[in-house]
Amino acid sequence: MNGPSGERPNATSNAPSNPPTRTVHCADALAWLPANPLASGCSILTSLPDVVEFRHRDAERWRPWFVAAAERVVRSTPKDGCAVFYQTDVKRDGAWVDKSFLVQQAALSAGATLLWHKIVCRAPAGQATFARPGYAHLLGFAFDRRDAIEHATADVLPELGGMSWPRAMGRSALEFVVPWLRDHAGCTTIVDPFCGKGTALAAANHFGLHAVGVELNPGRAAAARELAW
Repeated sequence: MNGPSGERPNATSNAPSNPPTRTVHCADALAWLPANPLASGCSILTSLPDVVEFRHRDAERWRPWFVAAAERVVRSTPKDGCAVFYQTDVKRDGAWVDKSFLVQQAALSAGATLLWHKIVCRAPAGQATFARPGYAHLLGFAFDRRDAIEHATADVLPELGGMSWPRAMGRSALEFVVPWLRDHAGCTTIVDPFCGKGTALAAANHFGLHAVGVELNPGRAAAARELAW
């Protein structure tokens, strides 16, 4: 993976070159990942699309696609890296769809270990919400980084933080997870294979890490190259 100027991000130290680079590929993530093996020092931070963004918009076809996509993400994670998913549950036909359960099914099939599962409050505790829950999930997985769980962190993050666009990861959630990947998982490059408009990429650069994004939508890919933190 090369940066915008053609340089290869440093993947052996948690102190990347300054300034950090950002590269965004307009491509299908599930084809791009196996064709571009990630180097040591890379970790994945992503949010998989909901059914409304799925090309078929068919919930019965989306669910197995979601699990297969999550498994591909986990299997693409370097042995010394982590895979972190940010997901918000949805209500469909009167029943909740628990995306954390689907992600954990995928990770189990891939043979990865759940390092931690954080709850990010999207609304104050005790406040009723409708259609979407008042929380989001942050789930961290790895193959060989069980040492990372020696660093205790809060299980509940009190707020989501600002969002750069309606489907973005919350700023406060990123202010937790990006430094954690840098400081406790040896991450030098964050890869988001479903990067949308690039919020995770902007956060990675802000905290001194290289960023690589993959986005199928050309307009979003263009925005992801320019988004500022």
